[in-house]
Amino acid sequence: CTVIFTRLATRDLHKPISILFCNLAVSDLFTSFSGFWISMLFITNPDITIFGSQDMLAPYSLYTTSILSTIYNLVSIGIERYLAVARSMRTRFRVARNHSMAVVFISWVLAFFLGCLPLMGWNCLQAERSISVLYSPFCVDYLVFITLPNVVVAFLVPLFTYLRIIIVLRKRKLRMQACGQATGTYKSAETQVARTSISIWLLALVSYAPFFAGVIFDATNRRCHTDLYPGVYIFRNCTAMLITITCLGNPLLYTLRLRELGAKLKALRCLSASNRVRACAI
Repeated sequence: CTVIFTRLATRDLHKPISILFCNLAVSDLFTSFSGFWISMLFITNPDITIFGSQDMLAPYSLYTTSILSTIYNLVSIGIERYLAVARSMRTRFRVARNHSMAVVFISWVLAFFLGCLPLMGWNCLQAERSISVLYSPFCVDYLVFITLPNVVVAFLVPLFTYLRIIIVLRKRKLRMQACGQATGTYKSAETQVARTSISIWLLALVSYAPFFAGVIFDATNRRCHTDLYPGVYIFRNCTAMLITITCLGNPLLYTLRLRELGAKLKALRCLSASNRVRACAI
């Protein structure tokens, strides 16, 4: 909420990256709200969070939707940062506000569609054969369908984008050194990108890897709920806590630290543009 109110109060939403930051905060807010809803259901009636019921479909669907939206936002931010850095070298494409709004709309539509599939009928309220042990009444095949491709996207796309940003900055630094010009700004920006990307990877690994492991356990497990109580459900609760920590870490990584990084990247783009003008004049 602090991130959302700060962005709205400072009238900073004209920047494409600010729209993505604000939307990421909205996704994290939805994740926290749906997690709180599930916690209240556990306090009032713990059995339905273990054995599953009709009442768990809506909060679990909202929880899934918010997590998917967060993943799509993280991927979109990485792609936007890469296009902002590489724009002056390889492509004339410029990310505008309309592009960010379209990305936000598409990500929410896709997240709602995939997250609400159990509400549309893909659940195991009547079919006990493939019911999930950890997230009843979700079906195991639905969890595998949702988890596998999105985990791959969440890990591989940020890896590619941030590595490409570091490579682009490294090439520019080497080019500046060959011309005998100072490269302190490039070195500082490269270090900042590397630190931020490592932090993003560690946060995603710590938060989403246990959830992915739980889905794999769900797919390979053939025992009933009572045989796994309480250890497996303690593990499930820990994964939910880690996802909540991700919601707290995203504003620190993307809103606070990348503000300084964005100013450095803007200065680099201006410096690159001036060099091109000078080269054309020569």
